[in-house]
Amino acid sequence: MHVYRSAEARAHVRAQGSDVKAGDRALEAGTVLGPPQIALLAAIGRGTVRVRPRPRVVVMSTGSELVQPDEQLGNGQIYDSNSFALTAAARDAGAIAYRVGAVADDAETLRSTIEDQLVRADLMVTTGGVSVGAYDVVKEALSSVGDEDEEGAGIDFRKLAMQPGKPQGFGSIGPDHIPLLALPGNPVSSYVSFELFVRPAIRTLMGLDDVHRPRTRATLTADRALTSPKGRRQFLRGTYADGEVTPVGGAGSHLVAALALADALIVVPEDVESVEPGTEVDVVLLG
Repeated sequence: MHVYRSAEARAHVRAQGSDVKAGDRALEAGTVLGPPQIALLAAIGRGTVRVRPRPRVVVMSTGSELVQPDEQLGNGQIYDSNSFALTAAARDAGAIAYRVGAVADDAETLRSTIEDQLVRADLMVTTGGVSVGAYDVVKEALSSVGDEDEEGAGIDFRKLAMQPGKPQGFGSIGPDHIPLLALPGNPVSSYVSFELFVRPAIRTLMGLDDVHRPRTRATLTADRALTSPKGRRQFLRGTYADGEVTPVGGAGSHLVAALALADALIVVPEDVESVEPGTEVDVVLLG
């Protein structure tokens, strides 16, 4: 063996504490644990740490008119899109999400199904049956739940000053007071309601600070003024780029195709009934 150069002092020696020194804070509280963070914990000899687990969210849609995709539609039937959309949205927010097939308009069946799901839920989300129609089974099934469960449980149904998403329900159910949010059944209404109410709840359960979607100000680009009902905060679908936001589709709560193209919500305040092109508006960024 031949040696052609001398070794420098401490060459190829990793000093003790060069990665993390004793007394250093390895991870801040609230850090999401991914592969690198778990590697660091193992490297410093921490076999266990105190964490907030990803919440388990059960999503359930209601309505006898709902049919699963790939099945044949009959008269008066529509495909169930809400449960798929909200389950995907819950996973996007960071939750472990479970989708339950659509439940028919029968209060006892719905209540039984919800109670069966409580064992795997940290949060329950229903969609449909919270308005003032003849088949609002969620209200019928859950409005008196507090009478049978522990004190303080029960679902409160309100009409909020917003569009879409006026009818809403919230509260808790079961002996463990599992939170339940009852969203409206129109597809756009349910998704907007999820973004405003359910996503922050999921991220709060995860212990995160940034529970809301980011907001910004943008210039409205449109070929005509936007109108909004007086006394309601309107959330219109739009696309955002380079400080400008453009409406997509109309204000109808059934326009899923427009929702699929949108990456932002244009916020029109309660006291504003018309917004002219070129006006600066608040925008919720969805992407």
